Amino acid sequence: MAKKEVEKSSLEFLESAEGLQHEIGKVQTTVEKNKNVIFGVVGALVLAIVGYFGYKAWTSSQDEEGQAKLFSTMYKFEADSNKVAAKEAAKIADNFGGNAGNLAHFIAGTANLKEGKFDAAIDHLKSFSSSDLLVQARAYSLIGDAYSEKKAYGDAVDYYKKASDYKANKFFTPAYMMKLAAAYEANKEPKEALTVYTEIVEKYAESSEAVSAKKYKAMLEGE
Repeated sequence: MAKKEVEKSSLEFLESAEGLQHEIGKVQTTVEKNKNVIFGVVGALVLAIVGYFGYKAWTSSQDEEGQAKLFSTMYKFEADSNKVAAKEAAKIADNFGGNAGNLAHFIAGTANLKEGKFDAAIDHLKSFSSSDLLVQARAYSLIGDAYSEKKAYGDAVDYYKKASDYKANKFFTPAYMMKLAAAYEANKEPKEALTVYTEIVEKYAESSEAVSAKKYKAMLEGE
């Protein structure tokens, strides 16, 4: 496959399927990845998620001490003090349950991912759970990002598939599917990638991801 030319900043992979495709192009051409590059920064969407769950934790009467500690940690997280946030959130997750402990796992996992501590990120994000339409799928996707950075593409496939299948919707699912297809390609499973690209084109034709999916589909079909 030809290397896919995508102009992205070095830290956009969590929020950008195009960015992940760019990394896979580099894998396929045996170009060593920049050690400082991880799969993206947490954008406004994730910060909004944290704010939402932080509000729920803060207004709950359960685990008040843990919530108070978490509220301070959230400010550090939103200010990109990731090393401190990861350490503090991990401690809260270990010592408190309820909403505070659950959200602490999400923050600790995401902050560790940004710090390049992928195993710790995976452990914390796997400990997080939510029935929310948006947040659980995002946690699965972040786990996939961590596995992708470890070049454990088979595991990445599993979690991008979880993200894609979780309460599928036209707003977020296509982006997770693009990551899934890219991980399939990195795992040398082009037929599976082609199937995913085709599904994006046919099922989510109005999404912005459909344009890229159509291009990558054509590239695979031309090989």
